[in-house]
Amino acid sequence: MSRTTPPRPLDVEALFPELAAHRGTTTRLHPRPGRPGTADSSVGGPLLWPADEPWPVCTEPHSHTRGSHTHGSHTRGLRPADIHQRRQILASAWAREPNPGPTDEERRLLERLDREHRLDAAAESGPLPLIGLAQLYRRDIPDLPAGPGDCDLLQVFWCPFDAHGPTGYGMLLDLRWRRSSEVADVMTAPPRPQVVGYEGYVPEPCVLHPEQVTTYPFAGLLPEDLRARIDAWEEALEEVQEEEALEERAGQSSDGGDATGVAYQYDLSIPPGWRVGGFASWHATDPYPMNCRACSAPMHLLLTVDSSEWDGGSGSWKPREEPDLPLFRSARPTEVTVGRSGELNVFACPEDPGHPHRWCVQ
Repeated sequence: MSRTTPPRPLDVEALFPELAAHRGTTTRLHPRPGRPGTADSSVGGPLLWPADEPWPVCTEPHSHTRGSHTHGSHTRGLRPADIHQRRQILASAWAREPNPGPTDEERRLLERLDREHRLDAAAESGPLPLIGLAQLYRRDIPDLPAGPGDCDLLQVFWCPFDAHGPTGYGMLLDLRWRRSSEVADVMTAPPRPQVVGYEGYVPEPCVLHPEQVTTYPFAGLLPEDLRARIDAWEEALEEVQEEEALEERAGQSSDGGDATGVAYQYDLSIPPGWRVGGFASWHATDPYPMNCRACSAPMHLLLTVDSSEWDGGSGSWKPREEPDLPLFRSARPTEVTVGRSGELNVFACPEDPGHPHRWCVQ
């Protein structure tokens, strides 16, 4: 079943005609639980990986923090199979009617599944297999650019532990481009990490329902005069909303207005959720240059990995086909969590797709 984004609450170009010059497109991926195959674009599904090609690994040391405990290697953590089973139990328990929630027996099982496991010392010095996060075929994703050498398949991996880079806290990504037609024999049993440092690194298998939608830049990157007009418009809407709230408390009627509660950032410009192309959101930090380290060209947004498909506010981005779908099945279908429920933006060089990617977390 396709997924369709509802029309925006307001025609933002009618309010601010100058935005037409900044209009762009992005492809919402709409991941949903399913059983993808190697020939499918997916999140957390099997990858079209050559049987004779080494699987990507991480060779860096890790410091794993869970709760109040910090560990100095990747030999202690949660087992991926336990993470998947725990999610299935919770999903079934909260969907149960008329008494949602886990039973006492399920709670005891959940406690066992949430225990850390420790590997032997030999595993500490060995390479750590990366997790296949997603694969995207150009034929499925309108806004996915061609890779180096006109590659048509992007495969995304990440390490299931933190502590990479100069800060000791950063994640490790590995993006691979390939020509899908050149893969003859597919690896059927790729290596998996025995334990992971964070359950948010373990995706649930999801099929994709790509949909191209209109998008506009983050407000902080628009021309100053246009940004000021948008800010003034939002402030005026907030004043109207406050007045209506006072009228309701006083028992007076209010005709309301479709515009109240609408914000440029959250309803009119950049959609939430997993998506390809378009504009990056800079809601957690001030915008900063994301230039290619090989040629200094300003980089373009390639992929956004989001912790949720929409926020808990207006929900204006929720697809038309899923008006009553429970939150745990729709807002977080991949079970991926970036940072503290944020999003990961991956950038590519428009001059040469073979140049190294960059990323930031918002």
